[in-house]
Amino acid sequence: MFKILEKKALNPTVVKMVIEAPLIAKKAKAGQFIILRSDDHSERIPLTIADIDQSRGSITIIFQIVGAATYKLNMLEAGDELHDFVGPLGRASEIEGLKKVCVIGGGVGCAIAYPVAKALHEQGSEVIAVAGFRNRDLVILEDEFNAVSQFYLVSDDGSTGQQGLVTDVLRQLLDQGEQFDEVIAIGPLVMMKFVCQLTKEYNVKTVVSMNPIMIDGTGMCGGCRLTVGNEVKFACVDGPDFDGALVDFDEAIARSKMYQQQERHMYDEACNLLNKGVSQDA
Repeated sequence: MFKILEKKALNPTVVKMVIEAPLIAKKAKAGQFIILRSDDHSERIPLTIADIDQSRGSITIIFQIVGAATYKLNMLEAGDELHDFVGPLGRASEIEGLKKVCVIGGGVGCAIAYPVAKALHEQGSEVIAVAGFRNRDLVILEDEFNAVSQFYLVSDDGSTGQQGLVTDVLRQLLDQGEQFDEVIAIGPLVMMKFVCQLTKEYNVKTVVSMNPIMIDGTGMCGGCRLTVGNEVKFACVDGPDFDGALVDFDEAIARSKMYQQQERHMYDEACNLLNKGVSQDA
């Protein structure tokens, strides 16, 4: 069993948990992920490692409450234990030798972007980070990004930071003559697609994390199958990082929408069952 050491709501739908997992913390690197189950009847959830504390022997995960499994996970509190917590899995982000990098995060994807920015900072790289959210209420990890990068915050409605999109800031930086060894973009598939279209204009290498399409986390389900440079790849075993210029984003976006209706049904069912159980026990 893996004890939940801390739990904190970062915004109305995004939660941070710190999990006691010393063996995973000893080997984990930025870009890798874990698979967890909250109990022995729960669905497997692949989640990127948001932070690592080797001295404490802990792993931080950040998740958005979007389906039945994450709803059940959020029912747990500090002191409770997870049934399964397996990792580190996937390939670590390849950041060695990069001197100047722009790290871009969108929404809850910032939970994946932050550990990469932190690892770059710790190896001495110059890091410029850009994070985008719909509005002020959804912002996460602002202080953490400020600590490891030159940070730009943008919002769709202008309620915090600069109004606009992450691509607006990126274009401004590139037009000002900023030269990056690499751009790393992590967030919604549509956001990553447009970041890659922009960086292609400036001939800047861009790496994207295809974590958003992972389901099983082992390559067996085929749900994270994607086309990269006319070759079939699996995000969980071949990635999750890929050269963004080679990813067929239109195919990935179409596949990501296939189970939205079923996922919503399972979420509603879980909410009804768990809430009924709580009221009966009260």
